[in-house]
Amino acid sequence: MKFIVSSSLLLKQLQAISGVLSTNNTLPILDNFLFNLSDSEIRISASDMETTMTSRINVDMAEGEGSVAIPAKILLDTLKTFSDIPVTLDIDQEHFGVTLTAGEGKYKLAGQNGDEYPQLPEIADPTAVAIDSDILYQAITKTIFAASNDDLRPVMAGVFCQLSDEGTTFVATDAHKLVKYHRNDVKAEETASFILPKKALNQLRHILVSDEMPVQIEYDQTNARFSFRNIIMTCRLIDGRYPNYSAVIPSTNPNKMTVDRLPFLNAIKRVSIFSNQTTYQVRFKIAGTELTLMAEDLDYSNEARERLACHYDGVDLEIGFNSKFMVEMLNNLDTDQVMLEMSEPNRAGLISPVDSENKDEDILMLVMPVMLGA
Repeated sequence: MKFIVSSSLLLKQLQAISGVLSTNNTLPILDNFLFNLSDSEIRISASDMETTMTSRINVDMAEGEGSVAIPAKILLDTLKTFSDIPVTLDIDQEHFGVTLTAGEGKYKLAGQNGDEYPQLPEIADPTAVAIDSDILYQAITKTIFAASNDDLRPVMAGVFCQLSDEGTTFVATDAHKLVKYHRNDVKAEETASFILPKKALNQLRHILVSDEMPVQIEYDQTNARFSFRNIIMTCRLIDGRYPNYSAVIPSTNPNKMTVDRLPFLNAIKRVSIFSNQTTYQVRFKIAGTELTLMAEDLDYSNEARERLACHYDGVDLEIGFNSKFMVEMLNNLDTDQVMLEMSEPNRAGLISPVDSENKDEDILMLVMPVMLGA
């Protein structure tokens, strides 16, 4: 089994799928890339058992066919040192030794039998929906930061996806903040819902940022598969029932403040430097057309106060928020102005973009307050 391929092309494809590799695999063979050669095409796979990515490359020359597992780290590190030159990989199919030849160099490494690599997951009788890559990229980027990092609540450590003939909704929450991202222009014939794992979505996001392309999503009760260009990613869905997120979104919010997003964001960043480094609390005091941001850290006698102009419709209000959460949310909006809707100092606040140019996009962010004096 032997093939010749461009070093830069091979490196690019390996880097695209290498993000799913884990540093603490239970199966040592998962530290390898799986190479399958058939005709003049190599199919390269990487997996951590939960997420599997496969890339296909047409090679310049191929002899024989078969499969071999090649150590990922040493192969990546070697390819990074080459300029764009042809490399030859010659595999001894009896002992699975790999000889890599490039220019005047020859490098040998020990591979493993590709038949011992875990079987790639199959999706039985899948349901399919198509989505543009830029839409999927926005949906992931605007929600994934709100997903939980708590391994004890796995259903909240992913992004909840709801598909219907009315549109598609992506939701993420960690019980302190919540993001609901809805698209009217992505519709499915059959209603379905599932929870996508964060690691797989992060890997997808890194690839989708490069260019626009259609993405085919197929799913069943256990797995979801994303296909685009020459790459296929299959991930195991998170098992469990997602919390009823609609129940925590307050329906009555009489106090509405509209403010310029960037000055608001930068003011919160500055003031939060002086906040308590446990709660990151910043007080919002809103009255008339003025918003006052205040923070203090009594342990170090640090204090900050800054005023901003705003448009406010409601009663005078003082409420505390975690500045880190506010910064994350404002960073993931791109309109010039945002609206903050509130009811009481102990009730969640809602953040939404004002005058969004995309009428097919609807985004709502919720942030729980920090009790004043905490």
